[in-house]
Amino acid sequence: MAPQKKLQGLVAATITPMTQNGEINLSVIGQYVDYLVNEQGVKNVFVNGTTGEGLSLSVQERKQLAEEWVAKGKDKLDHIIIHVGALSLPESKGLAKHAAKIRADGIAIIAPSFFKQVNKDGLVAFLRDVASEAPDIPFYYYHIPPLTGIQICAEELLDGMKEQIPTFQGLKFSDKDLLDFGRCIKKNNQGQLVLLYGVDEQLLSALIMGADGAVGSTYNYLGRASNLLLEAFSNGDNVLAQKYQFSIQEFLGFVIAQGFGVAQTKAVMTLVSGILMGPPRLPLLSASEEFIAKVKARLESVRNCPHS
Repeated sequence: MAPQKKLQGLVAATITPMTQNGEINLSVIGQYVDYLVNEQGVKNVFVNGTTGEGLSLSVQERKQLAEEWVAKGKDKLDHIIIHVGALSLPESKGLAKHAAKIRADGIAIIAPSFFKQVNKDGLVAFLRDVASEAPDIPFYYYHIPPLTGIQICAEELLDGMKEQIPTFQGLKFSDKDLLDFGRCIKKNNQGQLVLLYGVDEQLLSALIMGADGAVGSTYNYLGRASNLLLEAFSNGDNVLAQKYQFSIQEFLGFVIAQGFGVAQTKAVMTLVSGILMGPPRLPLLSASEEFIAKVKARLESVRNCPHS
């Protein structure tokens, strides 16, 4: 595997735009790329993950989206990571092979989650088989136990993973368990792996522990504020970084109280960017007009954060 620029900073977990009749809408991806880069200062993306409704899409749809992001992101984005996890091993392997073929910058794999009695050996074997289909690009493990229900500590998985999977480059750690995350950081004391945090409202805590960056849905529309947080932290101004974090938390706390998920994320992104993200795919239902009205005013207060 050829050396690559290190993945760090903010990574937007991309939304999958859809038409009103539920078809994927590839026509706005180019506009979406330009918006992330020019308006939010975000140049890394994580495609077809949870926010992107990846497991609700067909294999063909996932391939089409991956192709469009790679094509439109060329020479504009630093890293395009394609999530290729699936319940089916052959499907996941096929998606990994496709991601490598279109020259994505890396793949991510979530734990298959229908059978909950998965142990470390079985999971690593699954990941190894999938990653072997993309031997020339980095592989990142997508750790999100609140959704998968697979309760294997990420720190435990790090033991021997690189030896079994040479392309293993790090984690997308989407869990609030900072004890487990901290142990991952400690185990990575030579900095050979990239450890990205995936709970946006706890970003500053993860940075203090040693996170290399973060993957999240809010970086689609709060990327600029989150970049200011990163800048303040990098400059050693933890008081200012804390103020940015609290401002972001105030907004997220409000929307979480209203009921916040993929559908609501699509509505907020449409509101902020002006790019129509459309409805989510069933069984998820669209955000209510009441939710959109309540969120609009709150969002303005974050975008006009007085600490900038």
